[in-house]
Amino acid sequence: MQLAPEILTERLRLRPPTETDAERIFARYGQDPLVCRYMSWTPHRSIDDTLAFLRRIVCENAQGSSAGYLIFSRETDQLFGSVGGAVQCMRMQFGYCLARDAWGQGFATEAARAFVAAVFENPSIWRIQAFCDVEHRASARVLEKSGLTFEGTLRRYMVLPNLGDTPRDVHCYAKVCA
Repeated sequence: MQLAPEILTERLRLRPPTETDAERIFARYGQDPLVCRYMSWTPHRSIDDTLAFLRRIVCENAQGSSAGYLIFSRETDQLFGSVGGAVQCMRMQFGYCLARDAWGQGFATEAARAFVAAVFENPSIWRIQAFCDVEHRASARVLEKSGLTFEGTLRRYMVLPNLGDTPRDVHCYAKVCA
């Protein structure tokens, strides 16, 4: 699956990451335990962790098995976070994260809406979905405001390594192509 090389919104510019973004990602959010709290990955301990992550994403983007973007301010070019997902047959599983100082300003919703719209421009995708921990109400609101519908709670479905090693309940949100 190939998406646009750049996605623009009123306030944001989304573009695929490169290895040269490692220092910015590490400094802005990659190592932050609060940003990573509800993520499926642990905080990066070093730039090497961030580089390994980027190499994987760049490779998967090139293969078409994922679509990952970094989120920047159009006005200042400040890195806010990332949004992206993996293709699984005719559906995409996606997620996002933002640096702490970008929380609460509508950037996650704006980026997620733009990403979802771009995904549905690809005729091979019929469904986009996301999971969020049942305790992560802010993420649930972002998904709802991004046009996804709550489908249910998956009990003991996902291990979030920053919250322990016991599978946690998650909410499933999705949007399907009409």
